[in-house]
Amino acid sequence: MKEYVVNAIPNNQLSINGKADDGLWEMADILTDFGSPWRDLPVTTTEFRALWDDENLYFMFRVLDTSIHIDKKGIGNESINVSDRVELFFRQDDSLTPYYCLEIDPTPRIMDFKALPNRVFDFNWNWPEKNLIVKSHSDANGFIVEGSISRASLEKLNLIQNSKIETGIFRAKYEKMDASVYEPIWISWVDPKTETPNFHIASSFGTLILGEGNPNFPDK
Repeated sequence: MKEYVVNAIPNNQLSINGKADDGLWEMADILTDFGSPWRDLPVTTTEFRALWDDENLYFMFRVLDTSIHIDKKGIGNESINVSDRVELFFRQDDSLTPYYCLEIDPTPRIMDFKALPNRVFDFNWNWPEKNLIVKSHSDANGFIVEGSISRASLEKLNLIQNSKIETGIFRAKYEKMDASVYEPIWISWVDPKTETPNFHIASSFGTLILGEGNPNFPDK
């Protein structure tokens, strides 16, 4: 499994505003190892960073793409599901019974749900509101999604085990085919080795490792 080390920072010092301009983000390792095994990927960049403290897991996506599609005609999940977005999936183990999904578009609307294998989705399930904060920012170069998830909620769902969190990190990009039709390009950190796009499978996950503090952490 691919691994990403989440560096530790002092408690309650990272400010989440959607612009990812807090200097503490410089302490995070930068993950750009994304690809689309099923399609040729247009020239875009997906960047992911994560940090943690005793209270929260912090995450940030920076998508550099001048062609972003946001569907506003649908209602709720239906509309998010056909928009450009970033995604985080969390599981207890490779049985996927259950796993938990966060899909976030640039506005930032959230589609959060609990799932079981074979795409059995429970959209009535939501991440506890006080345990999830998400903000975003868009400009001509693309968009940023920035957020925090409480460590207490991750532990309650049994998602932190031996300082590791088994995680899928994904992106959906919608490409315009004609005046009214957009087709998705599915982008993943881990190649699940499937013939057709499928994030909802055990082989699409990697591991976040909750590491020690970054030695370059500046005194504040």
